[in-house]
Amino acid sequence: MDRDLAAREYAGHLTDTDLKLLAPTGPGAAPGDGGWLRGDLAALLRLLEDPGTFGTVLGGGPGGNPRGWAVQASPFLIFALLVQRAMTELASAAHVPERTGPRQRVPLFDAPALRDFLAAPARRLFLAELLASFTRVASGRYWARTGGRARARRFSELDPVRLAGLLDAVPEAERPGVYRRLGDVALFLTGVFPDYASSRALGPVNAARLLRAARLPAAQQERLADEPAIELLEHLGARWYRTARDLAPVATARLTVVGEVADRFRQARRVLNHVADRYLFPPGSPWFTQPSS
Repeated sequence: MDRDLAAREYAGHLTDTDLKLLAPTGPGAAPGDGGWLRGDLAALLRLLEDPGTFGTVLGGGPGGNPRGWAVQASPFLIFALLVQRAMTELASAAHVPERTGPRQRVPLFDAPALRDFLAAPARRLFLAELLASFTRVASGRYWARTGGRARARRFSELDPVRLAGLLDAVPEAERPGVYRRLGDVALFLTGVFPDYASSRALGPVNAARLLRAARLPAAQQERLADEPAIELLEHLGARWYRTARDLAPVATARLTVVGEVADRFRQARRVLNHVADRYLFPPGSPWFTQPSS
């Protein structure tokens, strides 16, 4: 996905109020309320990439932390600017903390790999869309036939085991969408809630169910069953993204990005770890709460 197409996708997500917040003001600025940015996609992308836009829109206080955050901005715009902020911060970072256990961190010197991941506007767009998509989590019931009888089952987008159950209930044409969302939930849990993902998201029984649903060879299932939960979800998330790409009836630019994220799943996860640690969980954060056990 090239810059022009990425900019067009950004524009499709942004509200009129978002554009007004983004539009330059003062002498020499273009007239109007920001709607003109929809017709100047190059200018829109430059504004999103400008490090100063973060403070202008989100009111960065001392240390660059958001001061209350502009409530007028859509969740998508806020997350887009947070992902962009991560790129700015990682540009000069020598190392990034990595989790070795709940609330335990060690420095990992892989900042160049994270910078390379964020260098593509389409991958930054992917992460912003992912975060915005989980501000409201879908859940409900569906019917599945087991033992010759139809039974109601529940699913939630934050429960990969129950979500994977949909694969046996939906028509074949809908399975790429389920696989894509399974990849999303694996990336979201490991990126935004890594402590939960590592300690509570998957027990041995649920891990075994996911491995069976992934239809991996028995030897590979046995090997992965002993992996820590984060590594297991990384492996499954990348596999689910690739399956979504490969099963889709038409190859698109968006699916190309899905494949790129599959190949760089760990970098995507660690960028989200950085965003979550720095911005999503200050006291009184309005965005996400810990998933229930």
